[in-house]
Amino acid sequence: MARRWRPSHLVFAAAVAYLILISLKFRRVLDMATSDLAVVEPAFSSPSSTDHLPPLLSGSAASSSNATLFQVQLFWHRYDRVSLPDIAARNRSALDRMADDAWSLGLTAWEEAAAFVGDPWELAAIDTTSTDKCPAAVSVRARGRVVVLPCGLAAGSSVTVVGTPRTAHKEYVPQLARMRQGDGTVHVSQFMVELQGLRAVDGEDPPRILHLNPRLRGDWSQRPIIEHNTCYRMQWGSAQRCDGLPPEDNEDKVDGFTKCEKWIRDDIVDTKESKTTSWLKRFIGRAKKPAMTWPFPFVEDRLFVLTIQAGVEGFHIYVGGRHVTSFPYRPGFTLEDATGLYVKGDVDVHSVYATALPMSHPSFSLQQVLEMSDKWRSQPLLRGPVYLFIGILSASNHFAERMAVRKTWMQSSEIRSSKVVARFFVALNSRKEVNVMLKKEAEYFGDIVILPFIDRYELVVLKTIAICEYGVQNLTAAHVMKCDDDTFVRVDVVLRHIKMHSLSKPLYMGNLNLLHRPLRTGKWAVTVEVFF
Repeated sequence: MARRWRPSHLVFAAAVAYLILISLKFRRVLDMATSDLAVVEPAFSSPSSTDHLPPLLSGSAASSSNATLFQVQLFWHRYDRVSLPDIAARNRSALDRMADDAWSLGLTAWEEAAAFVGDPWELAAIDTTSTDKCPAAVSVRARGRVVVLPCGLAAGSSVTVVGTPRTAHKEYVPQLARMRQGDGTVHVSQFMVELQGLRAVDGEDPPRILHLNPRLRGDWSQRPIIEHNTCYRMQWGSAQRCDGLPPEDNEDKVDGFTKCEKWIRDDIVDTKESKTTSWLKRFIGRAKKPAMTWPFPFVEDRLFVLTIQAGVEGFHIYVGGRHVTSFPYRPGFTLEDATGLYVKGDVDVHSVYATALPMSHPSFSLQQVLEMSDKWRSQPLLRGPVYLFIGILSASNHFAERMAVRKTWMQSSEIRSSKVVARFFVALNSRKEVNVMLKKEAEYFGDIVILPFIDRYELVVLKTIAICEYGVQNLTAAHVMKCDDDTFVRVDVVLRHIKMHSLSKPLYMGNLNLLHRPLRTGKWAVTVEVFF
């Protein structure tokens, strides 16, 4: 007699298959996070073998170049891969695709930085005696569409564009023709205002640090929108679109400003209260808050004054003095990278003004920030186990933050005695000169673990995994701690709290909320594909 399958058996089989798929996916994430780590190894060589290395700094710091340097090399940790076809290749999450792109671009950036021979300051050589190369303001009154910003932008800088959108013209759209919507032609009127950086690779378009695209006729829908985005190495990020509707998450703001202001739409009719309700409210003395709704800020054949202001958390866009949108900064892009303004599309540009620009080149300030002294260098790693390992999350261009940490709590007796080990975990930058200087910094101080992917905020989880992997596999640390480079760690207090607990029990110190659910909107949003 054949055995009958019950519904519970099918449910059990589906659950087992799901657990197997999740386990394979988790191993893939671990493999991605630890397969290509650039780590500073305390492999010392004789002083004679470092004579061919160029000095990190000129002048008073030149004597430090004779010191024995740490060797920066790639650390390859291999997992046993399960050779299975990627079943969900077509349904991969955006985070997976972002990680793959950042990883491939990062490996290329690392090869370029490792192959560089010479003084890293020569990549951004400037004449510090001349103030003309870093003007405080730039004014272009001609009908040009490209404006050079020699030293980039800084917090508080603003760029104003005065122009007039052109009348919409017809364009043929094959998609509409295939859908048999009319003759396949639509009226289009749009233009782009971009803050661009230097080309990373010859033959490719320069990176777009800010891509602002007002579409007066919308996406063929005749409803206007404003789109924001960034682009690096021909890879576009996720777009932020403003369509005149109030944002779903009103708490997700940039420097206190909402990302998208509301404007009048012809497809939405505001409900008006009745005369009886209005009379009753005035009778009981209830104050009525006036609601101001403005039309779309751009009109064909009408002059506009567009201002892009660099804030603390992002860009703020004003039209005619009124705030319209805000776009948060994307990791991997810095204000100093914005060395040019480019305007294109259906618009006539009358003039461009840039004010409150930085007066000095950002690369020059690094020579004053990094103090190449032996007393700030890390101690060689001991072969025995480490009681506490501290992994410090840091950005590639945070030279000042790392130097401040070296001079303060990294000088504690516990770290100097190698009882506690602290290392910075840094991903790569889109700028070659930053990566070259980062490599030289790692060679001299010996306290940086370089992760070969382009830094993005969404991939900070890979840094966290790398910290755990480094603390367990490389150091066999009894305890692993994670912090940021703007944190002051009381190492003695942390050790005292650790010793208060029994070593036979697991220990977790931090803000643990077991009832917390993943956020689906806002800056820290997590999609269902990433975490259910």
